[in-house]
Amino acid sequence: MAGLPRRRSVRLPAFDYAAGGCYFITICTHGRAHCFGEIVGATLCGRPNEPHKMIEAWLLELENKFSDVRLGPYVIMPDHIHFILGKTVSRAGDHAGSPLPEIVGWFKTMTTNDYIRHVKCGEYAPFDGRLWQRNYYEHVIRNEEDYLQTAAYIGGNPARWSEKYE
Repeated sequence: MAGLPRRRSVRLPAFDYAAGGCYFITICTHGRAHCFGEIVGATLCGRPNEPHKMIEAWLLELENKFSDVRLGPYVIMPDHIHFILGKTVSRAGDHAGSPLPEIVGWFKTMTTNDYIRHVKCGEYAPFDGRLWQRNYYEHVIRNEEDYLQTAAYIGGNPARWSEKYE
C-alpha cells in the first residue's frame, strides 16, 4: 500500500527457520497497549492479571501444538512478551520441522481469539484495532554464551521496566 513505511526484515538470508536451534522472540502489543498487568519495582504488581494468565497458558501450549518446540525462559510484560523457543531437529529427515512464522502466527491467533472472547463477556478491557503488532522480533541464538545472555536479558526485563517508567 502506498504511504506505508517499508519494514526491514530481521531474518537472516538463506537461514532455515524450520531447522533445529534456539530463537529469542519478542512480540509487542499493538500501539504498545498495556494489556498484561503492571510492573511495580522489579516484579509484576501483586499477582498477574487475567490476560497475563491467558497469555502464559497459550505460551505453555506451544509444546503441545508443535512437537518439535520447547519453551525456554520467558517473561510477560505489560505491553510485550519475550521468550526463547528451542526447536529440535527432525529424526526422520523428511520433515524439517515447524516454521517459526507458523509457530508465532498460531500463538498470536490463539491469544487474540481468546482475548476477544473475554472482551465480549466484559472480562477484559477492549484493545484498539488488534491485540498484537503486525510482526515480531526474532534472534537466532548461536551458542551457549548467546543463550545465557538472552536468558539473563529476559529475567532482568521487569527491573529495566521499572527503571524506565518509575
